[in-house]
Amino acid sequence: MALSDIDRKLLERCLANEPGAWDEFVGRFLGLVIHVINHTAQSRSIQIDSADRDDLSGEVFLAIVKDDFTVLRRFRGSSSLATYLTVVTRRIVVRELLRRKSAVRLSVAPEQTGENGHETEQAIDNREEVERLLQELSGSEAEVVRLFHLEGKTYQEIADITGVPENSIGPMLSRARAKMRGAGADSATS
Repeated sequence: MALSDIDRKLLERCLANEPGAWDEFVGRFLGLVIHVINHTAQSRSIQIDSADRDDLSGEVFLAIVKDDFTVLRRFRGSSSLATYLTVVTRRIVVRELLRRKSAVRLSVAPEQTGENGHETEQAIDNREEVERLLQELSGSEAEVVRLFHLEGKTYQEIADITGVPENSIGPMLSRARAKMRGAGADSATS
């Protein structure tokens, strides 16, 4: 589906910082953002409450307005604006959920530990296992995996940091994951 005339005009108004345009944009796409947040969390078997949903939707809209609407300026109009925003929202939500999950697993909160602190030790062991598996990768692959999975960077941010073309990040991550799965299986059989 192509970009509708209504969405094109709304997009132009937002990029021109016209009064009321942003409020109209949020009103038009908030339901979509909430739906994508719910679906993404559900597909990853993560339960979120209304506060989490509000935080995540705030992260999405903050990312959209960041750096003078850079996300909207990147939109090329080859799909509907809703489709583009669905992809953007999903990427932001996945990154944020991974960041939160990592932060929770690596934190040392008394209510999260057993009497001997076993759960915290397990989280630290998992982080050490990830670091060990990363050593099985070449320098650029390891850096891309580290930036994406441990630091929650976007493909664009990774491309900016590493100099790897943005359209090469996804395939590189897939190859690296396959190598890490192979290395993990090898160590499990040893």
